[in-house]
Amino acid sequence: MPRRLGQHVFGTCACVGPDFYAERGRRNGMFEELHRKMNRFWNADRTLSETDPEFIGIFSEFAYDTVVNEPGANDEKLDDHARCMAIIAAIIGSQGMDAFEMMLPISYHSGVTSVELKEIVYEATPLIGFAHTLPYLKRINDYLNVENVELPLAPQSAIGKQNRAKEGASLHRTLFGESADSDEEFRKMGAGHIDSWIRGDYLGAYFTRNGLSLQEREMIAFCLLMAQPDCANELRGHIMANLRVGNTAHFLIAVASQCLPYIGYPRAVNAVKTIAEVTHNDKQTV
Repeated sequence: MPRRLGQHVFGTCACVGPDFYAERGRRNGMFEELHRKMNRFWNADRTLSETDPEFIGIFSEFAYDTVVNEPGANDEKLDDHARCMAIIAAIIGSQGMDAFEMMLPISYHSGVTSVELKEIVYEATPLIGFAHTLPYLKRINDYLNVENVELPLAPQSAIGKQNRAKEGASLHRTLFGESADSDEEFRKMGAGHIDSWIRGDYLGAYFTRNGLSLQEREMIAFCLLMAQPDCANELRGHIMANLRVGNTAHFLIAVASQCLPYIGYPRAVNAVKTIAEVTHNDKQTV
């Protein structure tokens, strides 16, 4: 059973009493330590609940009570561990370093391991680019040093470099279907090498690694893409892949709902609409 919230990320909110959170915050264990550890993130001498009490009251009650306790925003597979990984991935996808620094310690102390944190950032690299993931990798390393975690971590590569193309192609068929064996559009444009890289690098080098299950990797890909603009086709493809590996539409809607406070309504709503579109099309083709 998750621990109760007690106090939220920005300090105690005057508009909501402790009994309210004790009763309503059953699912909020992942945020329990945020007040103690990250409350003074923006200002060394004053908390956000002191500088911006109305805003923090509105946001905190919504994000850490309404969303977390909404039945439609929960799924039996979405425990605190999975919720933390989803939010971390969505924050990285939306390039929210300040929010990432707030979520990093609570994710770690909610059971997201150092290997899992690193694997989320590694997986993000082919989706959002090294230029965007490097600051997050450096921040994780700084945090793990403070936590006295010995670096480098144990290697997580599961296959040899010579097998990446073959294993990536096999995984591509598993995730996207037999019809995805080749992308003629790429080849017609003279960009067949990029199609090969998707299999050998993106899938072969990253998705075959240990540290995260295939279901977790697909959930993370969904969160990374959902949080970015102009990724509709890629998001659609990874929603289909999520369904193929056993992450249900209800689970994905719950994930999008939990990430909504961090990425905003438009992107979360677009993700939910895309889930509905994909599942509707799947039913029509059965």
